[in-house]
Amino acid sequence: MPRHGPGTVVAMTRVAPTNDARPTGDASRAIGRRPHLPALDGLRGVAIIGVLLFHTGHLSGGFLGVDLFFALSGHLITGLLLREVEATGTVSPVAFWGRRIRRLLPALAAMLAGVTVLVRAVGPPDLVRTTRADGPWVQLNLVNWHLLAESASYWDRFGAARVFEHLWSIAVEEQFYLVWPVLLLLTARGGGRAGHRVAVTAAVGSAVSLVLMVALADPADPTRVYTGTDTRAFSLLLGAMVATPPLRAVLARVAGRGAGAASVSLAAGLGVAWWLVDGVDSPALFTGGLFVHSLASALLVGLCAQAPRTPVARVLARPPLRWLGLISYGLYLWHWPVFVLLSPQRTGLGGWTRTALVCAVSIGLAALSKYLVEDPIRFRAGWARGRSGAVAFAAVMAGLAVLWWALPVPAPPTVDLTNLR
Repeated sequence: MPRHGPGTVVAMTRVAPTNDARPTGDASRAIGRRPHLPALDGLRGVAIIGVLLFHTGHLSGGFLGVDLFFALSGHLITGLLLREVEATGTVSPVAFWGRRIRRLLPALAAMLAGVTVLVRAVGPPDLVRTTRADGPWVQLNLVNWHLLAESASYWDRFGAARVFEHLWSIAVEEQFYLVWPVLLLLTARGGGRAGHRVAVTAAVGSAVSLVLMVALADPADPTRVYTGTDTRAFSLLLGAMVATPPLRAVLARVAGRGAGAASVSLAAGLGVAWWLVDGVDSPALFTGGLFVHSLASALLVGLCAQAPRTPVARVLARPPLRWLGLISYGLYLWHWPVFVLLSPQRTGLGGWTRTALVCAVSIGLAALSKYLVEDPIRFRAGWARGRSGAVAFAAVMAGLAVLWWALPVPAPPTVDLTNLR
C-alpha cells in the first residue's frame, strides 16, 4: 500500500492538515481577523477522510486529499500575510514562524516521542531501525528529501512500512512556509499593487513547478516528482494565488452570478478524480493532472470563502465534517503510525473491521492531541511566546535530538556466507 506523508521546524503549519495561523495580541488587532469560515474546516475534514480511506484501501484516489490540504494552506497563509501587508506595510517572517512553531511543534513532538518509544517497545527490528533513521530528518523538516535519497518509493505496495514516511507532506509545507513569507515580503515592497505582484509571483512559481514535474517525471516510479518540494510547490502556490486581490475579485464576480453551480461542478470533479485515479497507474497525473486537480481545489477553497451560503459550503459546514477538520492535523500525524502498528498481521483483522479500528484509535489520539496539547499551548500558554517560548523551542529540539541519539537500535541482520550455495 502506498503511504502518504497535509520541514525546518522553525516554520510549521498544516499540511498536511493544520489550521490557519492567527496573529495574537497587538499584531492581531492591527491586522484584523477574517471571519471564521466553517466550510474551510469541512474541506479539511473531507481531505483527511480521503487520506484515511486511501491508506485503508477503500479509495484509490484518496491521496489527492493532500493536494486539497496544500491548496488550503497556501490560500489561508497567504491571505493572512497579505492582510498583514495591508495593515502594516510589511511582513514579519520571524513573527510568522513563531506562530507556526506554537501551532505545530507541540503535536509533532508529542507524536514523534510517543511513536518512537512505542516502536522501540513493540516494533520489529527493521521498523526500529527505520524509525531511528527517519526521525532526525522529520525534526529538520527534510524527511521528503531523506526518503528520496533512501530510494523509498511512495508507491511501493510491497516494501516495508516506515512510521514517519507520511510526514513527507509536512516537510514540503514547512519548506514552503520557510521561504514564502520572505519572498512575499520582497514582492510586496514598494507599496501600491502588492497583491497583484504576489499573484504574478505565485502564478510564475506554479508554472515553473509544473514544468519541473513534467520534465522529471519517471513513469515507472513518480515518487521523485510526487514528494519533491520543487515539483509539488504548485499545489501551495495555486492556493496562494487564489488568495490574492485579483483572483478574489474574479471569484467575487463568479459568486455574484453562479457560485452554487461552480462549486457543485468543482466538488463533483474532485470527487470523480478521487474515485477513478490510481496513483502510479495514472501517468497523466504527473504531466498536468495534479496541476489541474490543485487548481480546482484552490478555486473551490476560494469560492467557499467568497460564497459561504452555497449548497456545497453549507454541507461542508456541517458539524461532523467541521470537527474532523479541526482535529485533522493531529489525525494526519497519528493515523499512519497507528495503521502500521495495528497491521493486519498484528490484529488479525482486515477490510472494514480493521478500518474501523485504526480510524477510531487515530481519531481518539488526534482529539487528545488537540484538547490536551495543541489548543492549550496555542491559545493559553503565555510561556510559549517571546523569550520563554524560544527557550521552550530549544529545549524541545534538544530533547528530540537526545532521543534519536540515545535510542537503542537493533544490530542489522547478518548473513552467513558459509551457508550460501
